[in-house]
Parts: sequence; C-alpha cells; structure tokens
Amino acid sequence: MIAPLIKGLVLGIFLAISVGPVIFAILKQSINNGHKAGYMFVAGISISDISLVLVCNFFTTLFNTVLNHKTFIAVAGSIFLIAMGIYTLFFKKVHTDEDNNLVDKKFRKRDFAGIFLSGFFINILNPGVFLFWFAWTAAILADSQTAESPTQYRAIVFGTCLAFVLFTDIAKVALAARLRSKLTRRILQNINRLSGLILIGFGVALCWGILAYGDQIK
Repeated sequence: MIAPLIKGLVLGIFLAISVGPVIFAILKQSINNGHKAGYMFVAGISISDISLVLVCNFFTTLFNTVLNHKTFIAVAGSIFLIAMGIYTLFFKKVHTDEDNNLVDKKFRKRDFAGIFLSGFFINILNPGVFLFWFAWTAAILADSQTAESPTQYRAIVFGTCLAFVLFTDIAKVALAARLRSKLTRRILQNINRLSGLILIGFGVALCWGILAYGDQIK
C-alpha cells in the first residue's frame, strides 16, 4: 500500500521538523551527557508517542477525558520545562578530565531510567502533542474507511510516521555526539545557558498560551 506509506512519511517529516522544546532537549542531553544518554532520552520520547497513538486509536474515551484536563497538563508540563531550564541554566555541571577535555559522566542504571522518564514526560506533558495526535488520528481514521483493510492502513501510516521520527531523533543524537568532540568547556557552558533559557521560554509560553487561549481549544 503506497498511499498510507507516503502519508505516514509526510506526517513523520512534519512532526520531525516541527520546532519545540523536545528538539532542544535532545541536543542538550546528547551534548552534555553523551550519546548513550541521548539514546535513552529519545527512547522515552518514542515510547510516549507510541502510547499516545495507541490511546488515540483504541481508547478514545480515555483520550477525551485527558483532553478535558488539558489546563492541568499544560501547567504541569510548563513547570517541568521551567524546572529543567533552571537546572540547566544555573546548576548543570560540565564534566572534564585533567586536560580540560569533555568526558562522559558515569551513569548508573537508575540514572538512565531517570533520563528515559524525562524524555517520556517532556513529550507527553505537552498538550500540543496530544492535540497533534488527536487531530491526525481522527483524519487517518476517516481516511482508512475507504481502504480494503482499515486496520492495516492505520498501522502502516502510524508505523511509518513513528519509525521516521525515531530515525531522525537518533540522527540528532549522532550529530550532537560528533559536535561534542569539538566543543570546549566554555562553549558547552554557553550552550547550557542558551538551552536553559529556551526551555524556560517554552515553559512560560506554554503556560501562558493554555491559560489565555485554552477555552478556545476544542
């Protein structure tokens, strides 16, 4: 089925190039903590996307209930982003060796679990992500009714989309890993400050937007 494959690819491209806090968080995580931490962060994001797709397709009532609490989710998400931004801006340490070269922090299993969960929550607490999947799921569900096998049609569309987004996120981690070897301590500190300000800005904008215009979102 070529049509759902193309539709899933287009949807994946749109999602992959959309500018939001996630792309900055992926780059920040990978540059600061190395590629392993970056991959764990991306895994958390991917699992949250898969969870939302499943909920949208098979648990519509649950999803509508969650949408009714979009203000709470937005406030919680904005607080999470602002907290991450403040930590990155003021408390994030740059690890270097005796020659002042950047080194990977030694992570334990629970550290990787925390990174995974931070990726999961930074994505799933964004009401924009909920609305994105809700809108496209409704469109794909309607579109699939004309196909020979609606279930297969939806599986191809969403499978292609999620696979493409995961591939691009992995590519971002790989790119950040290559850039990391060329960075100095001072440059990385400046990147942390910029990333912190960006995350705080997204958090404030998210909270203000949902509180100011939340009633207009149906």
